Amino acid sequence: MRAQSFAAAALLVAVAGCAGTQGSQPQTGDTRFVAGDGKITLFQAADRKVAPKVEGETLDGGTATLAAHKGKIVVLNFWASWCAPCRAEAPVLKDISAKTKADGVEFLGIDFKDRKADALAFERSHQSGYPSIFDQPGKVALSFQGTVPPAAIPSTLIIDRQGRIAARALGAVKYSDLLAAVTKVRDER
Repeated sequence: MRAQSFAAAALLVAVAGCAGTQGSQPQTGDTRFVAGDGKITLFQAADRKVAPKVEGETLDGGTATLAAHKGKIVVLNFWASWCAPCRAEAPVLKDISAKTKADGVEFLGIDFKDRKADALAFERSHQSGYPSIFDQPGKVALSFQGTVPPAAIPSTLIIDRQGRIAARALGAVKYSDLLAAVTKVRDER
């Protein structure tokens, strides 16, 4: 039975598609990590939950909060430097962030279960153009439990102007899908 559990956990980690140094990524046997297909689920306005409080120190030493963006659309992206799908989607997020900023859409990254030096190297390499909270212990990620599995990396949420979770994607997002979802939430009245 233990061998089967070990094999299942190893398969789950492999399917998640995350790669990196052994010290920076989840270890074999850590069944908390969840793979996703990147499909975006939009929630009807009546079914939306208020996003939990999000705040923390950013990778550059500042502070970021979701409350600071009240009245705007916010795209939250949970990522880690050791996650291959996160590296693959980084240019998509960067481009859509730049394209929608003038429309009042803000992006905020949540760097999850990472080493700070690795996260800073990721940021230097990808130059996202928006801040990321350093969430090494996973407190921010855990606050979204029930909406996002606590370790679904990458995951993206779109928060509407009322601070509610309007859309969710588990896994690397596709450019056209994310842009369409952001536009739809942005155009709501």
